[in-house]
Amino acid sequence: MSKYKALIGLEMHCEISETNTKAFSSAANAYSSLPNSNIRPLDMGFPGTLPVVNKEAVKMALMTSIVLNCSQPKYMYFERKNYYYPDMPKNYQITQETKPIPVGIYGKVTFECNGEDKTIRINNIHLEEDAASLDHLFDTSVINYNRAGVPLLELVTEPDFHSAEEAVAFLEHMRSVYRYLDISEADSKKGQVRCDVNVSIMDEDLDENDPNNWGTKIEIKNVNSFGGVKDAINYEIKRQTKLKETNKYDEMEQQTRRWDEETGTTIYMRSKVNAIDYKYFVDPNIPKFKITDEWLEEIRKSIPMLAYDRKKKYIEEYNLSSYDAGILVKEKAISDYFEECVKIKTDIKQAANWINGMILSYLNANEMSIKDFFMTPEMLKELIELIDSKAISSKQGKDVFAKCLSDQKTPKQVVKDEGMMQITDEAAIMEIIKEVIDENMDQAKTYNPQYPKILDYFIGQVMKKSRGKANPAVANKLMKEELEKLVS
Repeated sequence: MSKYKALIGLEMHCEISETNTKAFSSAANAYSSLPNSNIRPLDMGFPGTLPVVNKEAVKMALMTSIVLNCSQPKYMYFERKNYYYPDMPKNYQITQETKPIPVGIYGKVTFECNGEDKTIRINNIHLEEDAASLDHLFDTSVINYNRAGVPLLELVTEPDFHSAEEAVAFLEHMRSVYRYLDISEADSKKGQVRCDVNVSIMDEDLDENDPNNWGTKIEIKNVNSFGGVKDAINYEIKRQTKLKETNKYDEMEQQTRRWDEETGTTIYMRSKVNAIDYKYFVDPNIPKFKITDEWLEEIRKSIPMLAYDRKKKYIEEYNLSSYDAGILVKEKAISDYFEECVKIKTDIKQAANWINGMILSYLNANEMSIKDFFMTPEMLKELIELIDSKAISSKQGKDVFAKCLSDQKTPKQVVKDEGMMQITDEAAIMEIIKEVIDENMDQAKTYNPQYPKILDYFIGQVMKKSRGKANPAVANKLMKEELEKLVS
């Protein structure tokens, strides 16, 4: 059987959710479950309305372009993409395509997939307005204009992916980028992320750098989840492979298909429309404007360290495991909390353990953001230092943690109010040990170093008599010495 390789390209659409208004109108850019509540006449294509460019949306688009190592334009243009469909009330979409270039072209991005670094090329990223949304009912369709005009970033890659796993890892990486840049929540449940997938296959032994060797490109439109992207790619590879093996592949036209989750198949929609059919031209109502070097430098300086780089830093500089570092950088707010812990010189390993363990468990159980979490990095440092200094035991540390959150108190205040401070003074612990031995002399005389269970019993009695305050390590050492003296 002949062997084939897949060539996969992605067109990732991400709504910019962190601007107050839409791309070209003053309507609120906010998620609403009430249809047609965030709209203005421009969004519905009313005659006599004029678009006004949202500068903040342009800034966010340029920021993403810089992160993706793209080239930015000297002047910004917007164009009209002409097509007729109910969800596009003006019968054109304001977008960027050719004049002169979008907010970024010819970049590259490195991401992690299955523990390995992968680098893929970016063809372009451009800013446009989103379409309205259609709800198809039993015998009619209704239009919700809330989404019409929402600023949308479309990221187009080269066909550099060879598996569904690589494609999904890239999408997850980009979702993290958008969140770290505070550009978008990138929440697929709110429809903020959608993806078109281009798939073709070619003979494995041919040079993929030569486009003449590529197969027929199939576009799968509007896949609304990363799981759907993975399943659609895997299905399409199998479908095209079967056509290859039955000598029907060369008969297949370039086409657009849709992913059907119910059947787990892609379904033919239409032959592929080429760019020329959209009759692009510069929007006469939006004058071109200059992108200055000073503005680009200002944007560049505002870019935070992203998850990919933070993870490498945590592994290489802080000696954290790849697993621990990966959990810490998954959400920017969690990573920022950890960064603050490092800044105030908290023990790094212990801070990571507490965040990845007790803190994340608490946040998940209470469906809470760390931004609303009572325990500050300073309080976490205080708790860790109480344990390190033997003022409280590790077990007591967990109790203090819970009490801090329930009573809204600092760790030191909880320890003081609950009388939890450990006894570390050897003389004080020795007094308790002698009382315990005197009260249990018969058992004490049976002590044998080869059978440590009796030692555990005596330590338990010391902890009981001290109401859990005796330092277990000190108590263990002193009790062992006393029992050995008694039986020697």
